[in-house]
Amino acid sequence: MTGQYQVIVAIAVFLITYAIIVSEKIHRTVAALAGAAVVVLTGIIVSEKALHAIDFNTIGLLVGMMIIVGVTRKTGVFEYLAIKAAKASGGEPLKIIAALSLVTAVLSALLDNVTTVLLIVPVTFAIAKQLKINPLPFLFAEIISSNVGGTATLIGDPPNIMIGSATGLGFMDFALTLTPVVVVIYVITIFWLRLLYRGQLAAREEMRTSIMQLDENGQIKDVALLKKSLLVLGLTILGFVLHQYVHLESSVIALSGASLLLLITGEDVEHALQVVEWPVIFFFMGLFVVVGALEEVGVIEMVARWALEATGGDMLPTGMLILWLSAIASAFVDNIPFVATMIPLIQDMGRLGGIADLNLLWWSLSLGACLGGNGTIIGASANVVVVGMAEKRGVRISFIDFLKTAFPLMLMSIVISTGYLLFWHLYGHLTAALATLGIGIVLAVISKPLTAMLLGKAPKEEVQS
Repeated sequence: MTGQYQVIVAIAVFLITYAIIVSEKIHRTVAALAGAAVVVLTGIIVSEKALHAIDFNTIGLLVGMMIIVGVTRKTGVFEYLAIKAAKASGGEPLKIIAALSLVTAVLSALLDNVTTVLLIVPVTFAIAKQLKINPLPFLFAEIISSNVGGTATLIGDPPNIMIGSATGLGFMDFALTLTPVVVVIYVITIFWLRLLYRGQLAAREEMRTSIMQLDENGQIKDVALLKKSLLVLGLTILGFVLHQYVHLESSVIALSGASLLLLITGEDVEHALQVVEWPVIFFFMGLFVVVGALEEVGVIEMVARWALEATGGDMLPTGMLILWLSAIASAFVDNIPFVATMIPLIQDMGRLGGIADLNLLWWSLSLGACLGGNGTIIGASANVVVVGMAEKRGVRISFIDFLKTAFPLMLMSIVISTGYLLFWHLYGHLTAALATLGIGIVLAVISKPLTAMLLGKAPKEEVQS
């Protein structure tokens, strides 16, 4: 097969694979693996290079964290946290939204957003049932919080895992750079959602009392396992904090943590491996090969040259282009394949343009892809998971209803990210991070009395019977 035909076939396979993933007519794992098989069988990329195209650091990190979370969830600690948060809110629905959103955001930063919503959503339905109110406002807030919180760290969202693995940026790089802007976005988002849903969340006093009677301690099923799980989880997170300083890959930390947990708990290995989302793992592997084929035939380099010409190679316009393109694209297609395509593109842009420091572009890609996933119901894996869980319980979330609520919030988050990255580029990381974090803290402090004042002026809705 000649070079020209290889380029045509590689592009065709990529576009068809992408179209199938977006359409969801065939499972996305099947689509990715089929696309990978085609590019290998047609000789576009030989099997040895196909293996090299797979980012096993990303794969190892995902597998390790899935095992740790899978064992830890058996203790009931996540349900405990959700009920504890609801009780701390005094059974007030609007306060419960804020509390559950905070738990979701923090867990999404420390675990991953898909796992977090799988753990929190069932408890949310139980709380909504106790209050006899519509669970949709809670679900919207948790979806958005999971994607916002997951943006803050290396391990919170798959796009960040992929970016960190490809660039060598560590856990602390992500946390110190992205957490300040995430705090600002989170505070403003929850403030807006509470105002938006203030008329839909009224509950009788006896319903609120029933929430206060829930027993969070009863959710803890195995105290001994909980202690061991939290110990290993803490050590693993400490390992992520230190991994770039001790020169260990994040996958080594995650898999070491998983191995230690299995060793000290005596958990059945077969059962532990069953909790790994193997379809997700093989989806990543197939996708890496399909994108690797594009890189092999030079398509990625061609697009990189075009992008450099369009922006003149100037970092700031290039970063803004990547931020907004990533956000809009990730709202309508899964952000994982998009980021898998963008990573080699940015690397080629750096090589062709002679740019040594690409950090502005990486942070633009991370913020755009992670936050852009909030734009539509199909924008991120966590969104799809929550919608599926809701449908199984008879609650339907339509594409348009989600779009009307979430897309404006997504655009707001990208506008804030634009301002932050401009500040970061002009005044440096430390100044931008400290100033932005300060703004976030101030907003958090004033949002409580401001919300109370605005809610106090809201017309009282008829309480549901």
